[in-house]
Amino acid sequence: MLTEVTATRYVTPLREGGSLPGIVEADDLGTYVMKFTGAGQGRKTLVAEVVCGELGRRLGLRVPELVTIQLDPVIGLAEPDQEVQELLKASAGLNLGMDYLPGSLGFDPLAYEVGAAEAGRVVWFDALINNVDRSWRNPNMLVWHGDPWLIDHGATMIWHHNWPGAQASAAKPYNASDHVLAPFGPDIATAAAELAPLVTEELLTEVTAAVPDEWLAGEPGFETADQLRRAYVEPLLARAGSIHERIVLEAPTKTRPSQAPGWLTGRLSPRPNSTEKDRDVQAGAAHDSKGGGR
Repeated sequence: MLTEVTATRYVTPLREGGSLPGIVEADDLGTYVMKFTGAGQGRKTLVAEVVCGELGRRLGLRVPELVTIQLDPVIGLAEPDQEVQELLKASAGLNLGMDYLPGSLGFDPLAYEVGAAEAGRVVWFDALINNVDRSWRNPNMLVWHGDPWLIDHGATMIWHHNWPGAQASAAKPYNASDHVLAPFGPDIATAAAELAPLVTEELLTEVTAAVPDEWLAGEPGFETADQLRRAYVEPLLARAGSIHERIVLEAPTKTRPSQAPGWLTGRLSPRPNSTEKDRDVQAGAAHDSKGGGR
């Protein structure tokens, strides 16, 4: 189970996110980015955050620690924004918190170099959970103490919005052509060999157990929360063994012209026979183009 804390102070909304998350302080003296059950995306977004965030952490990826946060809407009475007030009122009770990383910066592929091994691990993980929201448009990655951290996993496991079609949906390929780390030559084969054996039924049962029962209650077609948890386990378990064979990295076409633009791929894509020295030169060029470093 996730650690449970109680919100003691609402600090400020984060308006970059569509669900209007907010920064809160809690009774454990921690500071968290809180995502609300009353947000328009609904509680399935929070379920996805827990399942995928906890899975990523157990696979050795950098994901901020997650907690559940008890919210009394009275703590937001001083907030002047009516939209925020309504969100807090609609979210009384248990919400989700992500450890706040002070001083972190949004990941910029022109300023930060990612090796092929790490890029492969992230792309493979995103393919496993079918993350459609880590593109060059919206990386959903932070850089903290010089390392990339993965955030915002609400737009994953699209199959949980239509359980009758879950198995068929989970069997589909993953197009990583727009992935923010695609230009770094992700070593997907090595990542699959390392990570796929770790995705066991026991591990998936453990991470789904971290989802609070109240976020799973009332799902059509399921009598208990544990039945629904099992429904999350099965597609991920089936997908882990072979998804690396169905990851697509392709050039732009007339029907799919939205791949990362040339100013990004041209600067960052390693040449087919590039050496580590070549990659260091490319990283330095990206560093200089931003006028600074980490």
